Amino acid sequence: MLAGTALLASALTVTTVPASAHASAPAPAGSGKYVALGDSYAAGAGIPWLSAGLCLRSDRNYGHLVAKALGSSSYADMTCAGAKVSALSKPQTDLGIVVNGPQLDAVTSDTSLVTLTMGGNDLGTSDFGFVDVVVACSALSLTNPFGSPCKDFYGDTLSKRLDTAATKLTEGLRKVSAKAPKAKVVVVGYPAVLPDDPKKCFGKMPATTGDLRFLRSVVGELNDKVAKATTAAGGTFVDTLGPTKGHDGCSSSPWIEGILPGSPAVPLHPNATGERVMADAVLKALG
Repeated sequence: MLAGTALLASALTVTTVPASAHASAPAPAGSGKYVALGDSYAAGAGIPWLSAGLCLRSDRNYGHLVAKALGSSSYADMTCAGAKVSALSKPQTDLGIVVNGPQLDAVTSDTSLVTLTMGGNDLGTSDFGFVDVVVACSALSLTNPFGSPCKDFYGDTLSKRLDTAATKLTEGLRKVSAKAPKAKVVVVGYPAVLPDDPKKCFGKMPATTGDLRFLRSVVGELNDKVAKATTAAGGTFVDTLGPTKGHDGCSSSPWIEGILPGSPAVPLHPNATGERVMADAVLKALG
């Protein structure tokens, strides 16, 4: 009897070790269902080829590039130019016309990866978001070309708007995790639209040197608050400002186009190279 028991124990040991040794590793995030959410920076606005009408969604945006690199079994791109954080849960409208459904509709329980870039358009009050600020700064530069009329006009208004957007973003990211509890949620920051030294933009941007410095600080604050909102919701923040420094809209080799694009892209937005750099940053974060 004891001999039989010993043989049985031995057999179990032999058969269970290989089973453990050959257990399949967890599938990497994004190899299953991947959903891309976000605004024009995520959409690759203006980069051919475009789809989704007024969303200006490119098939060379960072989401498409990440999906291809990961071999995602399913990819849903809900990104849309002009999207504010509210577009996660509500239909997006431009001039009263619905251009995109609630972006969270694409997120389901089997989603394994979600990427998102949002918050910048919440700086403005119209359907065109951040464009409001750019237009205002351009117009105000004529009133005081050697000062900081845009900074004087906005004061701490933009900072307060970012606080509100960050709170909404944290709530939105928690909704993502509630809908897809097994998904890795990656929030991609904004790239270097402007250089650290605003003098490099002389004659290239319709704003004063003082206001360019102000706008550069606004982009920095935007990234900081988006990063904190991401952490608060348990997501992963990916910095793209660092990797794109030196290739801003005022550089001689821009990855983010200037006010007059030299490559296909919306002004002050990433071109195809910029989207590739953003995709590489995401892939690096995913390991």
